[in-house]
Parts: sequence; structure tokens; C-alpha cells
Amino acid sequence: MKALHGLFILLGLLSVVLLAISGPLYKSGAAELGTAFLMLRWAAYIGAATFVLNIIWYFIRRPQGLVAGLSGLAIIAGGFSFCMPFSQYLKAQNVPAIHDITTDTQNPPEFVAIAPLRADAPNPVEYAGEETAKKQREAYPELSTYTSLESPDELYSAALLAVDKMGWELIDSSEAEGRIEATATTTWFGFKDDVVIRVRSTTDGSELDIRSKSRVGRSDVGKNAERIRELMSLLKPELR
Repeated sequence: MKALHGLFILLGLLSVVLLAISGPLYKSGAAELGTAFLMLRWAAYIGAATFVLNIIWYFIRRPQGLVAGLSGLAIIAGGFSFCMPFSQYLKAQNVPAIHDITTDTQNPPEFVAIAPLRADAPNPVEYAGEETAKKQREAYPELSTYTSLESPDELYSAALLAVDKMGWELIDSSEAEGRIEATATTTWFGFKDDVVIRVRSTTDGSELDIRSKSRVGRSDVGKNAERIRELMSLLKPELR
């Protein structure tokens, strides 16, 4: 029985290891994306199983001391390994399976300097089209062109500062064209999402549009919309 309990504990720890290394292995190029996602899936399966088994064992055997501590650790490890991937799964079910988000779906900002960097990306640089635009409008109706009383130069400078605060890699910027291009890299898996910002003058001041597009993946799990909202919040809302 002790050996069986030891196996339950080891499986709980294994689930955490699988969860922890899946992202870095893909990010470093040591594993394909499919392999990394398979590791996540198995981390969730093993985590759920060991969570239940260790709880049952704990209440049946009532362990004490070190054994109780190890059982508790295995329960926490299993629960975490299941909940983290499962929460992402639930989030993906509540957002559309799209990966190209913009505040202007009729005339989205275009990538210029970043276009060559996406040459080998599974998701092409061109805008995804009206079907994606329709899904975006239904899911994220709040995303719209940012208007300001500031001059185009002032808004451009504010946008450039916001990009720096967001920690994105600045790829290119042209004040004359009112264009800023940058790349955001996710921490865990190292996914690269490209961003282009367009600033134009208006009769009352200026306006800004932003587009964020993932290089890989059918669904961005809402990350691109979240990124756009965050950048907008860094601008001056009182001048909208």
C-alpha cells in the first residue's frame, strides 16, 4: 500500500513537471507545438487523476507527519496541473476561434516592416476577412477606433510610449506615415503576436487604430483583444 501511495505522489509531481516544461520546450524549439499541447493535455489528465486518488487516500488512511505533507503536496500539484490547462480550455470555448483583431475591421492597419518576418508563419500577414470581422464585432463590440483631441504628433508619441510600457519589441516606426509596428512575445510558450498601430489626423484632432495578429494558432484565446484594450488604457481617455 505504501508503494501505491508513493506512486500517487510521484504522479502528482509528474503532472506539474509536464505542465512546467511544455511551454519552455516549445519556446526553445526542442518540441513541436503539437507535442507541447499533448504534454499539457496529459498534465491535466494525470493531475485530475492524482488529485482524486490522493484525496481518497488521505481520508481513508489519515496519514501523519511527512506522509501527510507529501499527500497534501500531491493534491495541490494535481489540482493545479488540471485547473490551469482546463481554465484555458474554458476560456477558449467562450471566445471566437480567431487570431486577427483590429479596431478597424473595414480598413485594418497593414503590416509593412513585419510582413517579411511572418513569411514562414502559419497565419498569413493579410487580414483574415469579413468572417473574422463579423465574429470580432459579436465578441468584442467595444473595440473601436481611438479618437483624440490631440494632434497626430502628440497621439503618435503617446502610442510609442505605450508600446514601450507594454514591453513589446519595437520593429519599426514612421512618424511621417503614422505607423508603429511591434511584436509581443508571450512569457510561457513564447508565442509571437504582431501589432501595427496607425495614427491619422481628423478635423477635430487625431485617431488611432491598432491591429494585433498571432503568427500561429487558429484561436488566440482572447489575447489579441486583451492586448488592444490594455494599450488603449495607457493612452489618455479624457481626450477621447
